[in-house]
Amino acid sequence: MAKKKNIQSKKELRINIIVYLVLRFLVIICMVEQAMKGNWHSVALCFLTLILFTLPTIASKTFKVKLPTTLEIIVYLFIFAAEILGEIQNFYGIFKHWDTMLHTLNGFLSAAVGFSLIDILNRTERFHIKMAPSFVALVAFCFSMTIGVSWEFFEFAADRYLNLDMQKDRVVQKISSVELNKENKNNPVVINNINKTEIYSDNKQVATIENGYLDLGIIDTMKDLIVNFIGALIFSIFGFLYIKDRDEYQFIERFVPVMKKFKEET
Repeated sequence: MAKKKNIQSKKELRINIIVYLVLRFLVIICMVEQAMKGNWHSVALCFLTLILFTLPTIASKTFKVKLPTTLEIIVYLFIFAAEILGEIQNFYGIFKHWDTMLHTLNGFLSAAVGFSLIDILNRTERFHIKMAPSFVALVAFCFSMTIGVSWEFFEFAADRYLNLDMQKDRVVQKISSVELNKENKNNPVVINNINKTEIYSDNKQVATIENGYLDLGIIDTMKDLIVNFIGALIFSIFGFLYIKDRDEYQFIERFVPVMKKFKEET
């Protein structure tokens, strides 16, 4: 059994290395391509991606944790999908639910990290307090939602001060606002079936929005938080069940980092 497990571990390690090298190669190719086009912002994103690829290794050595191969590969793919495919190749614009998929996955992975932090303490003999499975799951969920909210804060700041439009705007056909109430009452004025919006700057028309009104990132932000909630909730439920029966839900270990010393002992 131990020999079989060792062979499987070596196979997973090879897969991990192959994925890592292939993705780095693709990022370098993309960087060269963007440099030839003079897109220095995209070149910077490629460089940032290469740095982010080193985070799992840095985290493992710094905090002395063992990252499961499955989790590590998903992290690499997540970074590549967000930065290279999403930003540079505009998958956010080409594929309607690309951003939704990544935020859901982020909620799931963040909950896994939060879960591992508490589960490690729970299984360490130095700590005499053993937390209930429901509490561990709750902490994992809250940790994930905190990460999600913090990211939305970052997107808001980037849009506000750097004009990046990370909180993607979208066209809507209905608005409801008390700002449109001419009597200054707290009764929203509802406008349905908006078919055109014209924008003026210094008395000059600068843009026309067809088929509706431009929502400035609010829907995108709430959608991101909702799908982060879903991802966090899914993992938290499975995390709860895993603590109850670690053998039955052993697949959860593919997503949960553990202390290296603890891993060796078990």
